[in-house]
Amino acid sequence: MSNIKLRSGGTIPLEMHRARMVQKINLLPVNERLEKIQEAGFNTFLLRNRDVFLDMLTDSGTNALSDNQFAAMFQADDSYAGSETFFRLEKVLVDLFGKKHFLPAHQGRACEHIIARTLVKPGSVAIMNYHFTTTKAHITLMGGGIEEIISDEGLKVKSDAPFKGDIDIDKLNEAIKRIGTENISFVRIEAGTNLVGGQPVSMKNMREVSAICRALGIKLVYDASLLADNLYFIKTRDEEFRDVDIQEIMLEIGRLMDIIYFSARKLGSSRGGGILTSDDEIFSQMRELVPLFEGFLTYGGMSVRDMEATAVGLIETLDMGVISQTPVFVEALCNEMQANGVPVVLPPGGLGCHVDAREFCNHIPQEEYPAGALAAALFIVSGVRGMERGTLSEQRNPDGSERLAEMELVRLALPRRVYTLSQIKFVADRFAWLFENRHMIGGLRFTDEPKVLRFFIGQLEAIGDWPQALAKKFAEDFGGSL
Repeated sequence: MSNIKLRSGGTIPLEMHRARMVQKINLLPVNERLEKIQEAGFNTFLLRNRDVFLDMLTDSGTNALSDNQFAAMFQADDSYAGSETFFRLEKVLVDLFGKKHFLPAHQGRACEHIIARTLVKPGSVAIMNYHFTTTKAHITLMGGGIEEIISDEGLKVKSDAPFKGDIDIDKLNEAIKRIGTENISFVRIEAGTNLVGGQPVSMKNMREVSAICRALGIKLVYDASLLADNLYFIKTRDEEFRDVDIQEIMLEIGRLMDIIYFSARKLGSSRGGGILTSDDEIFSQMRELVPLFEGFLTYGGMSVRDMEATAVGLIETLDMGVISQTPVFVEALCNEMQANGVPVVLPPGGLGCHVDAREFCNHIPQEEYPAGALAAALFIVSGVRGMERGTLSEQRNPDGSERLAEMELVRLALPRRVYTLSQIKFVADRFAWLFENRHMIGGLRFTDEPKVLRFFIGQLEAIGDWPQALAKKFAEDFGGSL
């Protein structure tokens, strides 16, 4: 993917691939969309995919596979133990990151489970740029806590900082001194802050954090799930790396980290996940947990066909034409949104376009989940499924009070090689109409609230009849059309 200059002087995203297979999608009438979101308890996770027009919930497991990935699936060695497929995947990962050991797992949160069981002790603290929902859940279930020390720019909706995901070094040093090295389970860097705009982390910051951790004997853990986007930003936003091979960037990241884990549903555009380390002691501890919770050491809960596809997908990550796909489309959607006055996180990050629901729905209290309400309203007027990334995605405080999110966002994920520019423009158009009628959107309240990861399976109801009024207004303005 590249931004190609036009004769008019502007630019346009140009896909560096061609579609050879298509999948039919349906756009239900607005009255049916209203019915479906009500049935789903105003939780976009609980919508059936057959009722969704454009599925921008996530890029996890929804990226399009390449022809070479499909071809690789046919050579899979479907053995329970000692599969040649495992050794092919292991070699690719060792070559890319320079680590000695690889442990497979069925996806990223399984890796987090194994890492937490190995490193987290009751009362310990994991320090990180920003948490991810499943990461925090696994740490707290083991009796640990987290401390977020992202740079101040990282929590600003609009900023000029190119690497808003950086850890604040002063805050890191202060936290280590206050908590004590013996009480720190690990420091974690997420390559692309999933919950706060998909913002990248700079190599300079990774070097600084690694030096501090190595000097004090603190383990440094790297979540590489969104590494593809982060590699693109390092290549395009850091002059030092404009002419450096992507593989060399990955090798340097590998040298800086003690443990690297990833979801292959994101990195590699397939399924599965894995943990990499050169620490023999930690490897031995984690190795015992894989057969217990995942599967034998040479498949770890992964399908061998997915392992073959992941190996090819990881190699394709070295291609700028591949890793630029999502960031360039995200930028295009953000530009369309801004042109219509819709508030979005800037600069555009990876993963997806993030709409600022706090500003969009500034009349809705955070306790009534404005980002969740906006995601539901978007589905009603467009059939587009986005994801709430705000207070609804948090977990309550120990005393039962609501933990208000630092940012209230609706994420429109852009899976790699899936959507077209006309579909991007459709999303922006429907969001523009919604912005003009934003005063009609109301809040939500829980009717079924799970204690853990409530945003996945919890159900809510609208406060008042605003969904019906919104659907009626949309039908009137568009003459009953879709």
